[in-house]
Amino acid sequence: MRPQGRPSFTGRPGTETGGSSAQGRPSLPTQFVNFSFFKVDPAWRRLSESEQEKGKQEFAAVVKEYQGKPGTFVLSYSLVGIRSDAELMLWRIANDLETFQKMTSELMKTGLGKYLEITYSYLSLTKRSVYVDKMDPEHQNPRTHIIPGRSKYLFIYPFVKTRDWYQLSFPARQGMMDEHIQVGSKYPSVKLNTTYSFGIDDQEFVVAFETDDPKDFLNLVQELRETEASRYTLRDVPMFTCIRHDDVLDALHTL
Repeated sequence: MRPQGRPSFTGRPGTETGGSSAQGRPSLPTQFVNFSFFKVDPAWRRLSESEQEKGKQEFAAVVKEYQGKPGTFVLSYSLVGIRSDAELMLWRIANDLETFQKMTSELMKTGLGKYLEITYSYLSLTKRSVYVDKMDPEHQNPRTHIIPGRSKYLFIYPFVKTRDWYQLSFPARQGMMDEHIQVGSKYPSVKLNTTYSFGIDDQEFVVAFETDDPKDFLNLVQELRETEASRYTLRDVPMFTCIRHDDVLDALHTL
């Protein structure tokens, strides 16, 4: 978590390249990030309660195994009753791509996994922003390393800028990002994690906002629509509202 007294809106969609660590700071390892959304086949709900429970226990055992691996984070969220095309989401962070592949293979072989469809999956990497956060210039390097918080809600969407954005001069883009950052600083309850997908997935960024107050997030997004940088947004949907469950079994029990 960030030190008290500094705004938590730390990442910024539209920051397309990275750089080296600040002088004197240790270089943090690049992290691979994945957001996987699952939907349950209706046939699963017609199974007996004992079969359902066995399947959930098998699925949870795989999740907890990977939660115990060094450098790996697996956080579980439920979307039941919120979206029609996704009911469970796993936010996964690892030091290599193979971890996601191996874990997903094991999950889909469980009793529950056999009834799951992956409806969305977003892949990205952590990377240092080229834009200077004038409100918090010392916080550049930690942005390359995500430590998921413990907020109740997570809001996620893929993000693509227009090609015109990349043709603007750097000072022009920095000026628009200054406005963007200033708006974000008004909502310290919202922590933004921006990760990069250039060349490895269909979007350019994946943004994930952590907060305990959905109203703050709504007001933040509404205000950001009025900024100059918003003119250069090509796509920022679909948007997902996810409710965090500390224990994956609790998330599975909502299915």
